[in-house]
Amino acid sequence: MRTPAEDDDQNLTRAGYIPQFRRGLGSFAAFAAGFSYLSILTGIVQNFHLGYREAGPAFFWTWPAVFAGQFCLALCFAELAHRHPLCGGVYAWAGRAGSPGLGWVIGWVYLASLVVTLAAVALAWQVTLPALWPGFVVLDAPAQNAALLGVVLIALTTAVNALGTRWLGFIMTAGVVIELVAAVALVALLAGRALRGPGVVFEARGGEVDGFGTAGPFLAAAVMAAYVMYGFDTAGTLSEETVNPRRRTPRAILQALLAAAALGALLLVAALASAPDLADPLLVDGAGGLPLLIKQVLGETFGTVFIAAAALAVFICALAVQAATARILFAMARDRAVPFAGVLARVHPEHRTPHVAAAVAGALAVAMLAFNTKSERLMTALVCVSIVWTNLAYLLTTGALLVRQLRGGPAGGDTYLGRWVVPVSALAVAWGVVLIVNIGWPRERFYGPEWYERYGAVLYTAAMLAVGACVYRVVRRRGTA
Repeated sequence: MRTPAEDDDQNLTRAGYIPQFRRGLGSFAAFAAGFSYLSILTGIVQNFHLGYREAGPAFFWTWPAVFAGQFCLALCFAELAHRHPLCGGVYAWAGRAGSPGLGWVIGWVYLASLVVTLAAVALAWQVTLPALWPGFVVLDAPAQNAALLGVVLIALTTAVNALGTRWLGFIMTAGVVIELVAAVALVALLAGRALRGPGVVFEARGGEVDGFGTAGPFLAAAVMAAYVMYGFDTAGTLSEETVNPRRRTPRAILQALLAAAALGALLLVAALASAPDLADPLLVDGAGGLPLLIKQVLGETFGTVFIAAAALAVFICALAVQAATARILFAMARDRAVPFAGVLARVHPEHRTPHVAAAVAGALAVAMLAFNTKSERLMTALVCVSIVWTNLAYLLTTGALLVRQLRGGPAGGDTYLGRWVVPVSALAVAWGVVLIVNIGWPRERFYGPEWYERYGAVLYTAAMLAVGACVYRVVRRRGTA
């Protein structure tokens, strides 16, 4: 009798690929991959001040609003992960739901966003580690110190990614358990020291309207939630390392987003209810924000413990982002769709991991960190734009699913959502357009005062696509795509 892993590999062979990975991820490990990327103790801790700056306590309502839209995306990805349980996530899904050319574009766009995201996550250690111990301030210039800490972080995550799926799954699982326990405990402790009721979330503070009237501050504040609630598709990029991925991966994608959304909402309410002074100007400052609030409420000792948990969450998040980056790069190389495909498609014979792709992903992120030391403002704008790129890849993927379904759907009726595929994917496409426009809107306080900074989303995206077109021509000319 064949084992479940052998059955999964047989399905992979039918798709035209030779099984190269070791299937070692179960249900919780697959969930951990998606939740690690979302990582509320990374995203909310790092970006709380952005939402609060725009709309005050009432920015909380942007959290459930963004969740509703992202959940439509997650349902679409669950559908695609069920149909195509392949390494590479959105790249592999779009290549089959749409066309190989569309898959290449999506893979290129998503790779660009992931490299910037990995660097941005690595920079988050500058928010947490110096708050734990002043000795982590090695260099006087904050941008340079952030880059140094980030390089150390990426070196660690690269080493773990090269160790093999078993170690990767174990470390992500352990980290997620610690983060879940820490998040629940943090919510409980903050709620136990509440100075006001949950009605605080109805207290709005006028920000810049950006031409949108009273909705303007909330549209800008929604960028904070958009910074956190993406990456849940990471479980799909590890499908070839998951046992029974057709069943486990779709569930892991949905569970990761649901868990992060629920815990994030509770954390926001508890933090706002317990804040000593809602008018404290440091709450809207990147140097203060949520870490400062936690220490003010819980005291130095308890506050330090939870900041340490947040620092661990940053490590686990970077680990998941790099794992996703490496596997999309590997999947494209396996299809001969990138330069140096023969090298990038190598799998370590013992550890069974795409070790070369992981190392290249880490090196590219380190290059971005070096860029941050010289052009911190441009790097900040590029991080904003990278979220546009991520959601552009999502939009194109869900658009391919919608078109495919309208043309007749999968052969044999192999579907996860059943008759709901068309309405859910249509909602996901509409939501994707709204989210991309909102994140990319030329807000001076997000992108910078100069016109080329404010319109950075359009300019950077055009430049990224132009470089991609050149790369694609080279690949096609060499006959490797």
